[in-house]
Amino acid sequence: MKRDLYDKLISWKDSPARKPLVLQGARQVGKTYLVQEFGRNEFEKMIVLNCDKDPRIRQIFEKDFRIERILSDIEILSGQEITAGNTLIFIDEVGEAPRALASLKYFQEDAPQYHVVVAGSLLGLAIHEGVSYPVGKTDEFYLYPLSFPEFVRAKQGEALYERLMTGSLEDLTGLSQLLKDLLREYYFTGGMPEVVREYLAGRPYTDLRNIQKQILADYALDISKHASTAILGRIHQVWNSIPQQLAKRNSKFIYGDIQKGARAKDFELAIEWLLDAGIIYKVPRVRKAGIPLKFYEDFSAFKLYLLDHGLMGAMVDAPISGILLNQNIFEEYDGTFTEQYVYEQLVASLSTGIYYYDSETSKLELDFLTQGQQALLPIEVKAGENLRSKSLKTFHEAYPQSKPIRISLSDYRKQDWLINIPLYAACRIKDF
Repeated sequence: MKRDLYDKLISWKDSPARKPLVLQGARQVGKTYLVQEFGRNEFEKMIVLNCDKDPRIRQIFEKDFRIERILSDIEILSGQEITAGNTLIFIDEVGEAPRALASLKYFQEDAPQYHVVVAGSLLGLAIHEGVSYPVGKTDEFYLYPLSFPEFVRAKQGEALYERLMTGSLEDLTGLSQLLKDLLREYYFTGGMPEVVREYLAGRPYTDLRNIQKQILADYALDISKHASTAILGRIHQVWNSIPQQLAKRNSKFIYGDIQKGARAKDFELAIEWLLDAGIIYKVPRVRKAGIPLKFYEDFSAFKLYLLDHGLMGAMVDAPISGILLNQNIFEEYDGTFTEQYVYEQLVASLSTGIYYYDSETSKLELDFLTQGQQALLPIEVKAGENLRSKSLKTFHEAYPQSKPIRISLSDYRKQDWLINIPLYAACRIKDF
């Protein structure tokens, strides 16, 4: 399955300003597979060093940071000669070898002619536990689960993918039923590569659900293996509460919904652990709108989303037939899956911060708020075809320079003050 990030890897390879590359992302989103495909296709040779599987790799970086010696040791260990320009050095699970990560500084300063990529599932966690990070000495990419357009390409091919990503939104109307059907399938599979791959291979739906549950079990094992005993139980409490938190009419995260009388200080470290592991997302609140939005962030309130909506379906045992056959699945569960899905598409396609808006002076709330170069983009998510947008209208009246966007099951339409983007084209919000 081709990933959108592949083209960025090629650009990185050819860039004269290239630095060693750090590829981050949660476990099982496809980092190792992507880099190995990249290495096989774009280089004459590739050396793969897995810091978790082979303790000898960690020892290479324990002596000193002389790049000449490090390269020599890698050649001896791998049995391959390293040639600048046509050999990819891939250091996987680099969080298990802190000095390997630190060595990237010296690769950049003393040997920039070599192509070096490091990846790690728990890299964010390792960095916050004291691993020395080579700030300013690396390029950084982040890999998410497959977006809906990537799923469309895997299932239907390049032509529909290109139409969805770059074609006229008006012209997508004739393909809306096909895209809605694909979206229903994606609601079930989610974007974890193993699940999508096995779905395309024709595996039974019950087997796919078991794969999702195994991924969840692997995440739970990671939590138990790497988290301190002091916060272990609270991490599991936060993780397990997220679907129920999102299912509320106001999906703001409430500590008291986890445990009666709970306060922020009880669960802050647990939330930070899950964020560092890359398996949840945090969307802060802003109570006042302005550019840059970061100035108006309210640290006291936020929403939490899971890494992948397919995994959420497995967490709550959402009936498989209900997702695949129910024509109203987009509206089921009070639109919880739809809000989760939309956020995943936004975070994968936007480079700016994503917030939600909750007014200081009224009960007005917007699902998401982000910014373009010149204007705010308030976003309202509608799980069905209900086109009433009172909240967007009120926000636009208060901030007339904003560009309101409604994401709904309806087809693309542009009004004087509002743009409606169909759910299956949520990725196209970047165009605005």
